[in-house]
Amino acid sequence: MIDFELTDEQRAAVDMAHDFALNELRPIAEEWDKKGEFPADLILPKAAQAGLTSAGIPEEYGGGGLDPLTAAMVFEELAWGCAGLTTSIGANNLATAPIQIAGTEEQKQKWLTRLCDEKNPKLAGFCLTEPEAGSDVSSIKTTAKADGDGFILNGQKCFITNGGISDVYTVFAQTDNGLSGFIVDGNAEGVSMGRHEDKLGIRASHTAEVFFENVKIPKEDMLGEPGSAFVTVMQTLDQTRAGVAALAVGVARAAFEEANAYAKERVQFGSPIMVNQAISFMLADMLINIEAGRRLYYYAGWLANRMVETGKASRRLTVASSISKAFCGDMAMKVTTDAVQVLGGYGYMKDYPVEKYMRDAKIMQIYEGTAQIQRYVLAVSLNGIKEVKQ
Repeated sequence: MIDFELTDEQRAAVDMAHDFALNELRPIAEEWDKKGEFPADLILPKAAQAGLTSAGIPEEYGGGGLDPLTAAMVFEELAWGCAGLTTSIGANNLATAPIQIAGTEEQKQKWLTRLCDEKNPKLAGFCLTEPEAGSDVSSIKTTAKADGDGFILNGQKCFITNGGISDVYTVFAQTDNGLSGFIVDGNAEGVSMGRHEDKLGIRASHTAEVFFENVKIPKEDMLGEPGSAFVTVMQTLDQTRAGVAALAVGVARAAFEEANAYAKERVQFGSPIMVNQAISFMLADMLINIEAGRRLYYYAGWLANRMVETGKASRRLTVASSISKAFCGDMAMKVTTDAVQVLGGYGYMKDYPVEKYMRDAKIMQIYEGTAQIQRYVLAVSLNGIKEVKQ
């Protein structure tokens, strides 16, 4: 039967993440949002010590061993603290998913263990997007040409979280057989950082271009069979989108809490504005949508757990992950915008955090598949759905 009670392990992970968000992320979020930088030297050692940078890596490689659902719950709490800082901390989860899905045991031993050293914390980056290839993966122009016992990688990736500062990249490039995946050492000759992006929101994360110029890749660092990367990418995103939905819930929750507290304290016409139905109904709708979003990502995360356990992808997961990502991204944008409205003129000012929450929320409708792409995925899936059964 369905049980929404968290296990002892999940409760411990959520409580730890909440404490980290409260004590480590919130106190510095405003400062680094203004600077538009990720304070790697300041926060990375603490995040690694808490096991957050390797939370989704199996225990046998030194990681926290959290399943996708529990990891998503952790990301909700961290995003409640700061979505920007969480994006850079959590990027390891996205970047290592293709290795866990398509990597050999030798690759996992070599690369995953490297990212689990708490005393020497490292970042990873997922290199898929290009200037002319975002949602359309088939338009990727980065190439990996066979050369002796390896490949020569050339191309440009953009909007890469931790781009240029990562120690490990999972990179997708065109080969003679089609789209293929590779694991690339961030310190390899020919790997360099391009423009550091000046963003609207999640400004405390690091986003930059990454250039690959004649980078030599050993044959053993190819992920999966040649030409098999499209499936790897799709399975990766199916597995990780619950985490993005959870980030959106965390941001929305933070905005709701701020607006709810303000509405109880702000007095107009002799009474707290909470007594006005126009305000209280807005807050009620926020709560409804946050709770609905959480249940949607719970289900997607649960299906992702089953994929990890069985090693088999499913259309149910594809549909559920797209629904949770689309709903939660849109929900976060609506909730945070309404939170600004509840605070009125004060909400528009940087003296209160709701304007940051609104800026941070926008990316939830964009990265790891836009809201429109999620609807496209769902529209395509409708052709194979005759009835919606329990």
